Amino acid sequence: MRKMHTCFDQLICDAGEVLRIKLLRTDKTVNWYRIYWRRMWREIQNQSIFEFTSDIGRQYLLDRFGELDYATLSKRDKDVVKIVNVLCDFYDTGTIVSSRERIKLDGPIGDLVKQFVDYLTSLRLKPTTIREREHYLSRFLSYLKDKDLASVDKVDKLVILDYLRTLDIRYSTVAHMTLRAIKTFLKFLFEQGFIKEDTSLAVPKDNYIKQAKLPSVFKVDEIQRMIGKIDRARPSGKRNYAIVLIAARLGLRASDIAGLKFENLFWEQSTISVCQYKTGRQLQLPLLAEVGEAIIDYLKYGRPISDEPYVFLAARSPFGRMHSCGITNLVNRAFILSGVNIEHRHHGPHALRHSLASLLLEQSTVLPVITEVLGHENSRSTKYYLRIGLTSMKQCMLDAPKVSDGFYNQKGGCFYA
Repeated sequence: MRKMHTCFDQLICDAGEVLRIKLLRTDKTVNWYRIYWRRMWREIQNQSIFEFTSDIGRQYLLDRFGELDYATLSKRDKDVVKIVNVLCDFYDTGTIVSSRERIKLDGPIGDLVKQFVDYLTSLRLKPTTIREREHYLSRFLSYLKDKDLASVDKVDKLVILDYLRTLDIRYSTVAHMTLRAIKTFLKFLFEQGFIKEDTSLAVPKDNYIKQAKLPSVFKVDEIQRMIGKIDRARPSGKRNYAIVLIAARLGLRASDIAGLKFENLFWEQSTISVCQYKTGRQLQLPLLAEVGEAIIDYLKYGRPISDEPYVFLAARSPFGRMHSCGITNLVNRAFILSGVNIEHRHHGPHALRHSLASLLLEQSTVLPVITEVLGHENSRSTKYYLRIGLTSMKQCMLDAPKVSDGFYNQKGGCFYA
């Protein structure tokens, strides 16, 4: 039973990676899919079924909804049907086909948009960001076709303003992302010599402000409690202990921990050197004694015998490399089992990364050093963490001037007697 459960976990892990990488779904969306897949699996197991197949998944839908017409289902029930069918299709084919509208980039302007997308890809922007720009530009392209505007030279401020009037004003983010996509596209065309004038300057500005949420952080004693609760007597516990230490002490992202190879470990120099998956930049960090000892303990007494070049492997056959979703899941579980209060706080590897940044701020570490430790391209990304540096913020507090008694006693005032 345990083996079958592990196979199902691997199935939904792989399906989630396809959703994330191929279809560019967000982490939030992928996590929601996995949550429902596990919920469905628990219900199926209650019927003494311990091996998942696509036929069982479709039977689950049939048992739940019968022969009801899909069009008559509520939105929630339609989502259930879609989510289960996605997993069934992945089980059968090993891939997932998107049901989203097909982006059409044809004609002279469409060809330029394709070149723009290739340019964004070369900059190693997030796939979701690239798809977002492509999505909004494809809508703009459809508008231009309807207006018989086949040349990018005819796209001026009036054309852009007329297009904005067609957007739903109830959603300010749509207008904001549309303007951003058009502006960066026109800027690209000017810099590459496709247009003679920088018409991106004619794109109007909007007042949209997106306030980033505060990062989830944990105190040092909470992290130590979580680390101390990991069962290091088991091979998987030795692995999990080393992974959590790397995330907590070095702040590496889940993708970089999953992709860590033996060639990245320089024992004589006591350093770890990795090419970051997200930014493509090389990052060198000290191989702390605590972290190094944990890795050695796992390699000697926990890691399965394998020719894989990756340091961390799955705990069960066929002992392949771990993926970022597996790293995230084991850190989440470690927090839950530790009893640390995780209410209203993210509790994955990125929370450990945030917590490291918070600790460095408390120790009055200068911003450029924190930028280097976290592997950011510049300090602008690191400034995101300044809002959680309470110790430094307290130093910026100003004393409120004392209010004279005459203010309270003045005639006509609310305190006047």
